[in-house]
Parts: sequence; structure tokens; C-alpha cells
Amino acid sequence: MNSRWSDADAKGLVGLDLLVYGSRLIGAEPSLVVWGGGNTSLKVEERDFRGRTVSVLRVKGSGSDLKSVERKDFPGVRMDDVLALLERDDMGDQEMVDYLAHALRELAGARPSIETLLHGFLAHDAVIHTHADAIVSLSNTDRCREVVQEVYGKNAVSIPYRRPGFRLSRDVADALKAEPGATAVILEKHGTIAWGRTVKEAYLRTIDLITQAEEAIKARARGRPRFGGPRVKLLAEAERRETALAVAPFLRGLVSRQKRAIVHFDDAPDVLEFVGAAEAGMLSQVGPATPDHTIYTKRAACHVECDRPGDPDRVRAAVGEAVERFVADYTRYFEAHRQEGATLLDPFPRVILIPGLGMFTTGKDKRTALIVDDIYHHTIAVLGAASTLGRYVSLTPKDAFDVEYWPLELYKLTLVPPEKELARRVALVTGAASGIGKAVARRLAREGAHVVVTDLDAGGARKVADEIVGGAGTGRALGLWMDVTLEASVRDAFQAATLAYGGLDIVVSNAGIAHSAPLDLTALADWERSFAVNATGHFLVARQALRLLNAQGLGGAFVFVATKNVMSPGKDFGAYSASKAAEAQLAKIVALEGGVHGIRANIVNPDAVFQDSRLWSPEIRRERAQAQGISVEQLEDFYRTRNILGASILPEDVAEAVLFLASDRSAKTTGCTLTVDGGVKDAFPR
Repeated sequence: MNSRWSDADAKGLVGLDLLVYGSRLIGAEPSLVVWGGGNTSLKVEERDFRGRTVSVLRVKGSGSDLKSVERKDFPGVRMDDVLALLERDDMGDQEMVDYLAHALRELAGARPSIETLLHGFLAHDAVIHTHADAIVSLSNTDRCREVVQEVYGKNAVSIPYRRPGFRLSRDVADALKAEPGATAVILEKHGTIAWGRTVKEAYLRTIDLITQAEEAIKARARGRPRFGGPRVKLLAEAERRETALAVAPFLRGLVSRQKRAIVHFDDAPDVLEFVGAAEAGMLSQVGPATPDHTIYTKRAACHVECDRPGDPDRVRAAVGEAVERFVADYTRYFEAHRQEGATLLDPFPRVILIPGLGMFTTGKDKRTALIVDDIYHHTIAVLGAASTLGRYVSLTPKDAFDVEYWPLELYKLTLVPPEKELARRVALVTGAASGIGKAVARRLAREGAHVVVTDLDAGGARKVADEIVGGAGTGRALGLWMDVTLEASVRDAFQAATLAYGGLDIVVSNAGIAHSAPLDLTALADWERSFAVNATGHFLVARQALRLLNAQGLGGAFVFVATKNVMSPGKDFGAYSASKAAEAQLAKIVALEGGVHGIRANIVNPDAVFQDSRLWSPEIRRERAQAQGISVEQLEDFYRTRNILGASILPEDVAEAVLFLASDRSAKTTGCTLTVDGGVKDAFPR
């Protein structure tokens, strides 16, 4: 473990600013903490509201992440109130939380870590608590205390596992009274605590502790096969991809029966080594590496037994059996340990391991699925290292349950804002680099959807996707090149969406082109190109989407963006009007055939959407102006004044209609045409 500390970078930093710097160094090292885990603190002198100098513990707030922690994420707790609790023998969790709320320096500040007292009871200025993989590897063996003694001698004290709270804080304080020469504490099945007079000293001591653990593991691991050696033959990369594509939507359907989930696929080398190993089935059921992991990954993974990983049908069948077995086992686990008032959380697995293929992880969104994935990479590392030192052990099922269903953790769920309308759903939008498609992609994303942005303009699609990710968060959009006229291009885009999210829920078929000319002057190539994009393109997209939606078994929603010309064709606009009419007819067939599978299909008919539109090219503007007998400069005003409302139609107006038809607001509507044209009487649906 290399130190990241830079005296040059730390120069001039004091107090809380120095704690922020050191904390971010800890957060920047993936093997030290994962996704909000670990905490740091510093005891400082501050002036209270009366101007008196008081001792204050600045400790990381609950829910903040050490990678990006800021000053505001370190609530201050008065040390006189903390130390007064040393006179207590015990304290309930809720009582402790309420007490600390009264001891805060800033009443509206962040909620202090559940391990605040652990930091406060230590007679050291700077304290760092991590869940370092190497340390957890030492503590999660049946030889924990013996191993800790071998590695650290009397410099480290080992504390038996106890859930974080008052009693663990007292255990640590009491142990250090008995061993005043110790320089660190190893929390069994949990992590480590190190300290110092300064943040730098505490940081360097943490790095040194971990380095010693890493060296001990490396020495023991030489020449030993990990996880009992390989048991299942590894599929070639192309075979893994094809099998994953066949399994992902089926799996997403299985784990989304209560609430939709996002599914992420991972076949990284360490994953493949583990899932194909002889001991994977046994090790994956022992339990999590740390209590914190339980919140994301549940107590155990779902291990799939399949003797033919290259046969998608056999893998799907094996996955189905394994998931049902997991649900039954998890339900029994809940019933065996349930507490008064506890309600069964979703019983579906978060980690699914398939020998020869790889790992699927699930979550309410892509970010959560990635967190689960990252945590299990750490779990694999711990399993491998711990097994070189002894027999891997973890929390008992009861201890794991007490963490997963801990009232303080469940309380956090009540603080989470309500999910948005399209949360947990995945939408694919064609022609989404500009105009209507871009507005639709943005609108669906604002309502919580993950969006696959596709377009002939790959750079434009990626730009829209990046914008969505910037506003909505990690993994919320994917920008892809797609030519709707090419079967292979459509297939590739849907496959990329499947591997990224596990499947789809909403398809907005929007891509289109316009050609304007009298029929007798229309070239065959222009006619065929119009139908290739405006009719065949929608067919290829719909066919691929139907296959995917049917594989999921979750239903779905199509929205076809057609045109006012379907109802009221325009002079000198034959190729466009006829091909878009074919699209509309296709949409109705999708509604007829999809209904039995819970798949809806509806149509939006916009008119004259000029803003940010590539359809209204300068050439098309000239031709349409000529067809109407007006100048190009008069064109937009002509279309505005011809509708009943006298309204300009914007891309955002169409996006609102698409949102309605894509969402559960229209759950009982299919085969419908919704006009967004300001009221063109000749185009009223009949």
C-alpha cells in the first residue's frame, strides 16, 4: 500500500481542512473503503456561541463518501457530552442517536456517523476507520487472533465482532485501557482503527498497517491455487457475450417481479476465476466481508449450478432454478430472524454468479448495480486472501440479519426521496441527437429513466447522453450510433443496451427523414430512402424491441413519433406522407400483437417542429415554402397561424406527449394517436 500523502499538497491546511484532505486520500484508494464506508475524525478546539473554547469532535457524517467529502460533511459533536457517556454501561441505538443530536454544534448539520462514540472515546486527536481488504482478510478467518498476533504482535488489539454502536465503542475503549501500548485496533469481521496526534500520523499508520497485512498475505499465497483451483471451463469471450445477452433480459424479468431492477454484467478476470473455481459455491454462501457490504449485496450471492455454460437455454433454466431457490432461502432466513415490526424487503438476489460466464449484479439504478458489482470484487479479493490464512468466516446469519434489518438502516430508507415516475425503467430513443428525440431523451431522464440515446450522429448521441449523466448521475444514459435502416446496426444497439441495463421498458421510435417533391419528380432512390428510414427503420426497431420485451416478460411501452401528415398528407410531400403512414400502421400492429404480453404501442403526431430539427433542413424549408407558395422566411409563421391555437410547436411539447404515453399515466391506453399540432382540423384523428 503506497502512501498518497503529499506535504506540498497539505501545506497550509490545518484543522478540518487537513482532515478533509486526509479523508479524500483514504477514499481515493478503492481497497480501503467502498461506497460510503469508513469514517475519519479530528478533535479540535472551537469557540461556542458564548465565545468559550470547547473541545469538539469533527466526525464524518452518515451517508457521505470519503472520496468526495467536504467540510460540511463533518458535523461537530461536543466532546464533554461524548465523554460523559463513559460513565454509562449501555445505551440503545436510538437513544444514542437522539443523544448525539443534542450534542451537535450545528443543529441543522449532517447526522454524525453511527461510530461517533468509537472515535470520541479514543484519547487521540486524529482517528481513521477503514474496511481495508487486506485487514478484513486477516480478521475474517477462523484463526483471526492468531493471525493478528503473527502479523502485528502486541501493536494491534483484536476486538470480537459486535454491531457498531455504544457497546462496540466501549469495548474498544476498555481494550485500549488494558493495552495502552497498542497502536491500532482490528475489529473482527469489520475493519481497522488507527490514530495519531495528527491526521498525517493517523494516515501513515493506517497505510503501514495495511502494508504489513498485504505482505503477510502475499507470503502465504505463494504457490497456492486460489479458491481450490478451476472447476468449470471458461467460455470464450464471444460465447460469454452471446450467453449473457440471452440470460440478461430473462434474469431481469425474474428479479423485477416486485419492482423493476437494473442488471449489470461483469466478466472481469477476477470474477471469471472465482465463479469457475471449485470452492466458489461454498465460499459464496459463507457471508459478506464486512457488515457494510450486507446492505448492498445481502448476506449471500446466488450461485448458479450449470453443467453447460455455453448453452443459453440450459443457463436460463439453471438461473431460473437458482433464483427461485434463493428467494425461498432468503424468505426462510427472514422468518427465522425477524423482529417485531420488520417487513420482508425484496427477496431477490443482488449478486448472481454463473460458472464459466461471469457475474450479474442488480440494483434500483445503474449506480447501485455498479456499487454491488464493486463490493463483490472486494469480496472476491477478501475470500481469496483470507483462505490463504485459514478458513474464511463471516457474520452469523443472525448478525447479518441484524445489520440488514437494523432499525437505523431502515430509517435511512424513509429519508430517501420518493422515486420518480420512470425510476428503474430503461428507455431507448432513436434519432435522439437533436430535435424531438433529444427533447424526449431529456424529458424521460428527468422523470428518472435510464436512457439509451441513439442516432446516426454518434457524437451527438454521446453528447446528449453525457449531458443526462451530468445531471442525473452515473450510468443514467448511454450514447450509441444507430442506423435504423441497417438490421445489424439496430441489433448491435439493442445488445449494447441489454448488456448495460439488462433490458428495456420503453422504446421511442422517432428517427425519420423528409423529402419534398411532386410525385412525378420524385426519384426512386428518394422514395426508397424515405421508406427505408420512415417505415422499415421503425419495423427493425420494433421487431428487435419486441423480442427483448418478450424475453423479459415485464410488458413495455412503444411510442412511435409519426406526423400530422399521416392524417392529412401534404402536397409535394408524397414520399414522406406515405412512408410515415406505413409507420403509423405498423404501430397499430405492434399494439395488436403486443397487448397479450402487456406491451402497449401508441402514436404521437406532431406538426412543424422547427426548433433544433435536422428534418427541416434548408433544402426541405425551400421546397415546402415553394409548395405553399410562400417565402422561406414566412414558412414557420405559416405553419403556426394555420393551426387552431396559433401555436408554435416545440420539441418539448412533443416530449410531454411522449412521456404521457410512455408512462403508467396511460397504462390502459394502446393503439391511440395523440396529436401535438396546435389543432389542424384536417388531421383530427377519426
